[in-house]
Amino acid sequence: MRKKKQMAARKSASRERNCMKKRHPEYQYLDLLKQVLERGDEQVDKGTGVKTYSIFGAQIRFDLSDGFPLLTTKRVYWKGVLHELYWFMSGQSNIKYLVDNDVHIWDDYPYKIYNERVEKGEFPPMTKDEFIAKIKDDAAFAKSHGELPHIYGESWRRWVADDGRAVDQLGWVIDELRKDPDAHNTLVTSWNPEYMYSMARPGEGARFPICHNMYQVNIKHGKVCLQLYQRSADIFLGVPFNIASYALLTCLIAKILGREPGEFVHTFGDFHMYENHREQIKEQVARDPRPFPTISFTQDFSSLDSFKPAYVQLNEYDPHATIKAELTVAGGYNKKLHGAAA
Repeated sequence: MRKKKQMAARKSASRERNCMKKRHPEYQYLDLLKQVLERGDEQVDKGTGVKTYSIFGAQIRFDLSDGFPLLTTKRVYWKGVLHELYWFMSGQSNIKYLVDNDVHIWDDYPYKIYNERVEKGEFPPMTKDEFIAKIKDDAAFAKSHGELPHIYGESWRRWVADDGRAVDQLGWVIDELRKDPDAHNTLVTSWNPEYMYSMARPGEGARFPICHNMYQVNIKHGKVCLQLYQRSADIFLGVPFNIASYALLTCLIAKILGREPGEFVHTFGDFHMYENHREQIKEQVARDPRPFPTISFTQDFSSLDSFKPAYVQLNEYDPHATIKAELTVAGGYNKKLHGAAA
């Protein structure tokens, strides 16, 4: 009888441990939201004067065999995730591709630069809608005003070496892992001090923040894993997008290599809440996660350049409703701090 009771107790304890292990992985993200709400350190962006509430250092992990981590406690803009990632992966740096596909998450940066030139009397004023319409309809205008040099696509696929070569970092990562699945060196960086802040030469500084600045790919237990280091993270608007984007990149690299995706690991430097997102975050953390969706591929591909966004299919995504919040264009080049770098 005693042995039966002991066995029953062990089974009960085992079930409890399994339940704990099965805590929905989205709670990792919700826990970060709660942290910035409860104990974020108040800071002020020097360029905009906007307050943020910030914490330094965290890590979350997603086993991609448990579903695709497109967050469910609010709807995440999947079309934007898919087309932006393709924009990066294909080495593009002009927003015209995104505008042509009705994705407008990068519109503010070139429009801000255009307005600075308007103030100098170089160009006529335009509303943002007029500016974006002209990017879409006028290829010459888009070439002049839609380009964002030193952005992710350029860094990933055509990093400019000091001898003028275009270095394809992401292409090299895939080739290296094909030749050596045990490689520890397969890393892509977007952080080039030559173009950053006051480290840049006058007129050459990047005009937008490089936030998700480095990732490493690794094969463990035969599966492709990827770890992102994000130096600065808008926890409410940006991070759900970043999670989905780099999880998808993990799946795409795995597909190209003929392997299964393993873990996506997301490591944070400074993650923060903007002051005007507080009520939206309170609404989101009150919601319970739903089952993650899955992704599948409608067509085979075995290289970066043979992939197309249309090949990805999102299945069974059933999130809570969208929670709207205003995007703050902050960080990056600041004339008062960084002088004539840009």
